Amino acid sequence: MASKQTGKIGFRIFTGLHRPEPRLVEHFRGLAASNLADVMGRFHFMDPGIQMRTGLPLCGVAVTVIARPGDNLMVHKAMEVATNGDVIIVNTCGNTTSAVFGELMGNSAAAVGLGGIVVDGAVRDTAALAGLRFPVFSRSVCAGGCDKDGPGEINVPAACGNTVVMPGDIVVGDADGVVVVPCEDAEQVLELVKGLKDRETKRIEEIRSGKVFKGEINDTLRSKGVML
Repeated sequence: MASKQTGKIGFRIFTGLHRPEPRLVEHFRGLAASNLADVMGRFHFMDPGIQMRTGLPLCGVAVTVIARPGDNLMVHKAMEVATNGDVIIVNTCGNTTSAVFGELMGNSAAAVGLGGIVVDGAVRDTAALAGLRFPVFSRSVCAGGCDKDGPGEINVPAACGNTVVMPGDIVVGDADGVVVVPCEDAEQVLELVKGLKDRETKRIEEIRSGKVFKGEINDTLRSKGVML
């Protein structure tokens, strides 16, 4: 489907973008963020400043927002643009003291079945959001609010947690952090994670059977002249 644009640069909304199949997205639900980061070359993960705020993991398709510092007009609109299960990704252009998401917006997001929100900036009302069972990740928590004037853009490439998020990418978050799986790589990433999990299961079985330490550690140390 071809994308559609309303507005002008700096104040645009894109809709009708390419999206992964729902069945493909569901395969990522419950996968560990750490495993996903590992199989993607240890790239495509957000920095540790992006923290889980309501104790709930998330998995869904990214709807991206770039917002003016101290403004959440386009965050409100993105919640209308998004569909069931989508994850709103917000770049606040460095603002960490003006919360762009809180209890009232959380009630709306939960009512339409959104999959969560990740804010490179501030949120508030975290206890109420936890009560809604709504997944929230953010860089900060702050009591301060914000304006609803704009400008801003929806469904454009956005930086969040020092990684690039494209609209339509698959976002997975847990207690270890948030990873972003490029839509075009999703099938390959699933195969790589399956192989990684098989190897980890085998290693755990080795540990339980008495092979507690990996022999290649000493092999590496010998190759570096640390051990004979």
